[in-house]
Amino acid sequence: MTVKEITNYFETFAPLSVQESYDNAGLIVGNPQQELTGVLIAFDVTEETVNEAITKKTNLIIAHHPIVFKGLKTITGKNYIERIIINSIKHDIAIYASHTNLDSVIGGINSRFSEKMGLENCRILAPVSQQLKKLVTFVPKKHIEQVQKAVFEAGAGHIGEYDQCSFRQEGQGTFRASENTKPFVGKKGELHVEEEIRFETIFPKFRQKNILQALIENHPYEEVAYDVYSLDNQYDKLGIGMIGYLPKAMLEMDFLHFLKEKFRADGIKYTKLRNKPIRTVAVCGGSGSFLLKKAMAARADVFVSADFKYHDFFDAENQILIADIGHYESEEFAKEIFYEVLTKKFPNFAFYISEINSNPVNYL
Repeated sequence: MTVKEITNYFETFAPLSVQESYDNAGLIVGNPQQELTGVLIAFDVTEETVNEAITKKTNLIIAHHPIVFKGLKTITGKNYIERIIINSIKHDIAIYASHTNLDSVIGGINSRFSEKMGLENCRILAPVSQQLKKLVTFVPKKHIEQVQKAVFEAGAGHIGEYDQCSFRQEGQGTFRASENTKPFVGKKGELHVEEEIRFETIFPKFRQKNILQALIENHPYEEVAYDVYSLDNQYDKLGIGMIGYLPKAMLEMDFLHFLKEKFRADGIKYTKLRNKPIRTVAVCGGSGSFLLKKAMAARADVFVSADFKYHDFFDAENQILIADIGHYESEEFAKEIFYEVLTKKFPNFAFYISEINSNPVNYL
């Protein structure tokens, strides 16, 4: 097993292409071709985490937070980031991060955040745009089912809760093969007219490579004619934050105590109580203050997230309850996601969940 095999598989779940522009997810330290002795799953990469990896004889650390966000001009060990890089290279330990890409996918951070609260009928709070594309291709009538099946299996054709979505229209395709071809139908040097199906379907752009590969491998023509268009439509399966509903309404203070217990939060910061029941809950793991207006527009009763600044609490304007449970507390379960996704695919490989509590915040 190599670093690349593990990370490539995880990226089918949380593709690097969907990370935010400021992020640095992916392989940060190490050789992708390195043979693995074991994987340590962590929330943060700290000096203690690297020492734990050495002790457990693992040579890949998979973490939620990237250890490097900004460019490094020197690596001399003058701070903890540089010391971690030096020590990990010295011991041949690779470091990989899945950050905002894990935040953005269904089944990722915000899905698990909602699941732990028991929220129902959840949807993404801020779906992304410009992440969908449309494929148009032309297939001989006898081969349309084969091509369509392959393209759908590669990840195309999903609209909301519907799959295998497409449009098909009959028509005639024309072409003339040169002397250097091996035409599937028709003769070299002669104009050929073929009864074809115009086939259209949509797909998320991070699946484009696999979908085009499936199209070309299953299409009978030597040269496959196809078009790919970028769409501005919202994609409701990708985005930041989530909103859902408690099975039963709760009093505000009861809900805050529920959060404190559920996420083992030593302290919760919250806005003035509105004396209204809590039923609709918006969430964002990590720093989520930028989504406050989205939560308010969605008529959430409470927005549960972290890292709100003093003036952010004024922005609630008594229209919503803000509950800041802490950054670590709102995402620490990322380790569970890594472990479940990877052990399902590689059940006999050595994965360890870090025992280090890397939360740098303490409460009196």
